[in-house]
Amino acid sequence: MGAGRQQHLNQALLRIPRRAESADRATLGNTFVAAGSFSAMLHSSDHQIIYGRRGAGKTHALLHLSELVDHTGDLAVYLDLRTIGSAGGIYADGDLSPSVRGTHLLVDTLEAMHEELLSVAVDREVGDHRLLPALDALAESATTVEVVGEVERETRVGGSAESSLGLELAGSPSAKVSMSSRSSVSAESRLRRTGTERHHVVFGPLGRALRAVTRALAPARLWLLLDEWSSVPLDLQPLLADLLRRSVLPTPGITVKIAAIEHRSRFRQGTADGNQLGIEVGADAASAVSLDDLMIFDDARTRAQAFFGQLFFNHADARLRTMIPDPPPGVEAFIEEAFARNAFPELVRAAEGVPRDAINIAALAAQQAHDQPIGLRDVRLAARDWYLRDKQAALGAEAPARRLLKGLVDEVVGRRHSRTFLLGQLTGARHELVEELYDARLLHVLRRGIADRKSPGTLYDGFAIDYGCYVALLVGDGPRPRGRGGWLNSSKGIPPDGFNLAKEALDLDLLR
Repeated sequence: MGAGRQQHLNQALLRIPRRAESADRATLGNTFVAAGSFSAMLHSSDHQIIYGRRGAGKTHALLHLSELVDHTGDLAVYLDLRTIGSAGGIYADGDLSPSVRGTHLLVDTLEAMHEELLSVAVDREVGDHRLLPALDALAESATTVEVVGEVERETRVGGSAESSLGLELAGSPSAKVSMSSRSSVSAESRLRRTGTERHHVVFGPLGRALRAVTRALAPARLWLLLDEWSSVPLDLQPLLADLLRRSVLPTPGITVKIAAIEHRSRFRQGTADGNQLGIEVGADAASAVSLDDLMIFDDARTRAQAFFGQLFFNHADARLRTMIPDPPPGVEAFIEEAFARNAFPELVRAAEGVPRDAINIAALAAQQAHDQPIGLRDVRLAARDWYLRDKQAALGAEAPARRLLKGLVDEVVGRRHSRTFLLGQLTGARHELVEELYDARLLHVLRRGIADRKSPGTLYDGFAIDYGCYVALLVGDGPRPRGRGGWLNSSKGIPPDGFNLAKEALDLDLLR
């Protein structure tokens, strides 16, 4: 194969968009790859919360769903909560109460929803003649303002009036008696309010307006897709969830999907009077789907390779058709041409089930290879560079999470010559530093709920250390560990997996 053709293959990998919102909807629809039964779950009409770490594909999934919904005759409204309102203004103002800030956030969300619906109604002429009046009612109910402050009432009375009375005596035309009086009567009233205006949402009119909108859209269904939930301040999330539960979720004809990062989200919390505020998963929202769990491929490497192979081919195929006369006809042909032996399985390992990491590592490896097939060393060097510039850099040099990561790598990779370990669900697995490393994609869950036969009441989660944490050992020239460290020279190029309760369980307190 000529160098020019190989260079085009590498350029196609380099040009894959790193973020879903930077691509058009048609491209997103054509490049979407569903893991397992995720596509069917996503398209259900139930309210859902979609969990996933950054780069797991939440935005791509919602935008793909938006495109799919529009093609089936329903109506999708996609809202990025990062762009709603002023995150640096009123939502971060500690002098305002959470209820005021949360109400503003709900109003901003409803106004954005109204603008999207109005734009679609005008451009696509959806719904019947009742839609525009219903949208006007929605805007009015969402933007009601009340004045909070002192009220002064002043009344003044003034003016004049004149009346007269005359009598004429019978039989004597010249005899008359007359009486007159003057009085003044007037009233003036003035009402003066001093205070501040604030938004005041009344759920009755709001619910009626939403039901009027869905009736005007029928039989089409309205899908409200809320992305970047975790960008909302943590103290406002339960309040916004509760306001949505009272206004949007009960409305027939509306389906709500929320994309969030699990450990940075709070949908429900208790109140001082013992009640619960927010959305109850399993009741108000029918289910929560985790993209991280769906992307666990530890027990089926072939499934992982099939998923990422299809992902790369979908993105590269359209570009290659404009670059070379005879592009690879399918996934297998593309992988065979673009990657040297063992390089693609190594890329899948390096991605650790995270599509964005896979795309970035592939781009760096393609840049490294230039006009040659991507080799094993290209993938390893790219994975190391991506780890250093993105993942490790996200943690401060003196951050406690970074120190914990160093301790884990020293213990698990250095001393145990492995990459997997166990943490008890009730202790370490919920440790805030472990959650921070997990969100940063430096730790990965391979298996949940591993039971200890000697202590059935104790459950463990099985973790793996990120490929980037030990890839330097694969490309470096320093001394390599002996014994189980033979994995460094094996064809697999990864530490052995295993969840031996006697050897793999860690005590974080002892480690620290």
